[in-house]
Amino acid sequence: MGEFKVHRVRFFNYVPSGIRCVAYNNQSNRLAVSRTDGTVEIYNLSANYFQEKFFPGHESRATEALCWAKGQRLFSAGLNGEIIEYDLQALDIKYSMDAFGGPIWSMAASPSGSQLLVGCEDGSVKLFQINPDKIQFERNFDRQKSRILSLSWHPSGTHIAAGSIDYISVFDIKSGSAVHKMLVDRQYMGVSKRKCIIWGVAFLSDGTVISVDSAGKVQFWDSATGTLVKTHLVANADVQSIAVSDQEDSFVVGTAEGTVFHFQLVSVTSNSSEKQWVRTKPFQHHTHDVRTVAHSPTALISGGTDTHLVIRPLMEKVEVKNYDAALRKITFPHRRLISCSKKRQLLLFQFSHHLDLWRLGSTVATGKHGDTLPLSKDADHLLQLKTKVSKMPACLRSAVQIMFSEDSTKLFVASNQGSLHILRLLEGSFKHLHTFQAQSGTVESMCLLAVSPDGNWLAASGTSAGVHVYSVKRLKLHCTVPAYNFPVTALAIAPKTNNLVIAHSDQQIFEYSIPDKQYTEWSRAIQKQGFHHHWLQRDTPITHIGFHPKRPAHILLHDAYMFCIIDKSLPLPNDKTLLYNPLPPTNESDVIRRRTAHAFKISKKYKPLLFMDLLDEGTLVAVERPLDDIIAQLPPPIKKKKFGT
Repeated sequence: MGEFKVHRVRFFNYVPSGIRCVAYNNQSNRLAVSRTDGTVEIYNLSANYFQEKFFPGHESRATEALCWAKGQRLFSAGLNGEIIEYDLQALDIKYSMDAFGGPIWSMAASPSGSQLLVGCEDGSVKLFQINPDKIQFERNFDRQKSRILSLSWHPSGTHIAAGSIDYISVFDIKSGSAVHKMLVDRQYMGVSKRKCIIWGVAFLSDGTVISVDSAGKVQFWDSATGTLVKTHLVANADVQSIAVSDQEDSFVVGTAEGTVFHFQLVSVTSNSSEKQWVRTKPFQHHTHDVRTVAHSPTALISGGTDTHLVIRPLMEKVEVKNYDAALRKITFPHRRLISCSKKRQLLLFQFSHHLDLWRLGSTVATGKHGDTLPLSKDADHLLQLKTKVSKMPACLRSAVQIMFSEDSTKLFVASNQGSLHILRLLEGSFKHLHTFQAQSGTVESMCLLAVSPDGNWLAASGTSAGVHVYSVKRLKLHCTVPAYNFPVTALAIAPKTNNLVIAHSDQQIFEYSIPDKQYTEWSRAIQKQGFHHHWLQRDTPITHIGFHPKRPAHILLHDAYMFCIIDKSLPLPNDKTLLYNPLPPTNESDVIRRRTAHAFKISKKYKPLLFMDLLDEGTLVAVERPLDDIIAQLPPPIKKKKFGT
């Protein structure tokens, strides 16, 4: 790998927002996640759980509900009283409309996906029709005495259950009238509380309503008679969320204590057709309260205040017992939040509502391998830039990605309509040079850009439209890289050769010659042999690709837990070889060194790794964000008694 002096940076004070809602779409196998700052993320569970889309949040949007509807349409609602639909192609808000019921606490799409219900602060339940272009208000149901905190449709679409404070209402959809009102016991650990909040309800096909509440209970109700059937006390704090499998033989709940409980419908005896709900598995993968859960056909999904998205596979549902059956905990965005000016030794950090510019520290000290050198000059915080910038060109107002040319004379902008713009940077102003229109009529946003160091080539990639390469000199499309089934996570153009290196969410890497319009020989060789199975089993995507200025055979890349230099001049590792090979002892002969050497040189010293790149041929910069530093900035979790103390 070689020896490098490393700037080990830990002053990027990034704290992800807590997770408020998750919504699973069975048709597309995608998961929508909303955070407390209004951010919405879309994960493609079929593409190695890659975060393929991202909608920035806003201070005025506090999301309380999230759901999918027919036609892969995504809606959210929140405390500002508005319902929002998202444009999944343009990565923008399609429209927002006021429900006129005050803050919205809950929302649910009908089983057919053609109607939308919202539960409001004023006790109203409002029904909307989902039309091709927009939703339209249809009518109100009977108003209740307190806010509607949870909603669930009966699978037939004829009735709904609505959770409020101290009671659950069952409504008839046709009449809009409440046909049953089920009072919830306020008792909590033998003590009567002032209120019992129904945080979640689930309406099953047989008429059973399952509720979870602030008294730590999971309860089963008969909606036909309005009577309580069974109670499970599962927590000493609120049970805040519930999700049921499509087969209705399994459900999951999340508690304020950070515990996730799994319930399954099992036979009473081995020969009996009678079944009952049994609490089978508790999981403790969160440090704070679990605000939301989802149930896919093969996994339990949870999220909450500790910012982690946890995906726990159900082993009995996973067909192949490989790394897909492993627990996944997603903490950081699957995109770069950091940019680097190598010549000026600057780092730019991206936050939700501002940018921070830092100059790296320096040292005059020297040392041997592994030494930590004292700084002779500390890092400087040079600038904080807020999001309000006036006199911006129209194309920049809808930008989803921007990139400067290496000589800083041009700015490349990807708009949310699929087009790409080239701007010349003048003193204090811009000049529009050219627009590349979206290819083949698509309006999909280009989420990733790469510019060649000589400024002649621009590569752009969306989540599904492949990679297009444009000639900046001739101002036209040069070529399109052959389509691949998994989304692109990172791309970069090598100096001198103008080879385009592309990383995908399934951990495959391709090298494509832009001048020759074909894959390179090295790329064909590695696809023929295949990547090492340990490489393919990594569960975090590559987010950055770089190159060594003096060694054209070297490709540098990293994910959140490893940094790798691929030396294309060395043989590829096979599955019988150690992929994560430690450096051999210094007393080994050159013959043994050559025998164990292969192209992949991997370091796991720095983690979680948000950014790593070469500043010059002998200096690296690594930006880490330790999880303990994030947890230290979160509110304290609920204190739990242990061992009777």
